[in-house]
Amino acid sequence: MFTGIVEELGTVVSLEDQGDAVRLTVHGPLVTSDAGLGDSISVNGCCLTVVATNDGSFTADVMHETLAKTSLGAFEEGTKVNLERAVTPATRLGGHIVQGHVDGTGAVVSRSPSEHWEVVEVSLPADLARYLVPKGSITVDGISLTVVDVDESSFTVSLIPETLARTTLGFKQPGDPVNLEVDVIAKYVEKMVSPR
Repeated sequence: MFTGIVEELGTVVSLEDQGDAVRLTVHGPLVTSDAGLGDSISVNGCCLTVVATNDGSFTADVMHETLAKTSLGAFEEGTKVNLERAVTPATRLGGHIVQGHVDGTGAVVSRSPSEHWEVVEVSLPADLARYLVPKGSITVDGISLTVVDVDESSFTVSLIPETLARTTLGFKQPGDPVNLEVDVIAKYVEKMVSPR
């Protein structure tokens, strides 16, 4: 489990094609400072398992399913990524409950800067729109954000300077893909109130 509070911007070091998978190595000295084999690290909102660490970098195996259903399939050497370690019982829950299980992908539609913040519009798969509400939570590339407005095909978020400076949303441009994870509580509520 994660909180959606990005700890550092990492860099993709290498991608080793294994046919039906990719062995991904990411440089992230903070998140690897205490990482062990089998630990979980969120990479742009995807929960990946550490299979090796070396000199401030970690390696994870990314299966075809993940490559096909997330933006990880578009990674290249040098791609900047949002990184977060899994929470511990003593961790503050500064964002919201994030599983690292991507529900779908969207793309940056537009950016509207102002003096102290920036409004970013992101496209939304139609089947996910029912889980979003104004002032509710959404995870975009692993970043816990508050929804400003939502319709059937997109939603907006307001980004403060800290988020712009410390995450990939500071430089993503219209057309760039992003991973989306809706609030898991909304999915459970839907299941409980749906007729069987």
